[in-house]
Amino acid sequence: MDVVQRVLISEEKIQTRVTELARQISQDYQGETICLLCILKGGLMFLTDLAKRIEVPVTFDFIGISSYGHATQSSGVVRITKDLEESIEGKHIIIVEDIIDSGLTLSYLIKNLESRNPASLRICTLLDKTVNRTVNIPVDYVGFPVPNEFLVGYGLDYQELYRNIPYIFVLNPDY
Repeated sequence: MDVVQRVLISEEKIQTRVTELARQISQDYQGETICLLCILKGGLMFLTDLAKRIEVPVTFDFIGISSYGHATQSSGVVRITKDLEESIEGKHIIIVEDIIDSGLTLSYLIKNLESRNPASLRICTLLDKTVNRTVNIPVDYVGFPVPNEFLVGYGLDYQELYRNIPYIFVLNPDY
């Protein structure tokens, strides 16, 4: 049985959109240094491709946050699994996220990060599942709006598998 029900976003479309997002970020932050704050583990592939295309000075930090566990739907219980290495006080921060679903996890994270006094805090997500949004989140950079389906690939996983697939696909529900 194949894990892929159907390909939703091809590798080529992802790379084209990542280039466009990087161009916009570079324009918005001309003359500044930014810190790309990657939400692990899902945002790693997106961060890597995005950072290579940004034309202003960039630093990285990583935070682990979870609300899914091994399920295919958010549990609503948020926990930080890995905190930042560096202070973000006075820095321009862009949260790099793989997918925004209900917004509950990101809302929790935003409040946590705002308490650390960054100069600015923006959000860049590859995928935006607005249909499930229960919290209003101001998203500054969006790769693709997506339907309410369980998506895998390009950093998104199913039970920690398939993150390395270079495209986004809908998980076969019979898998």
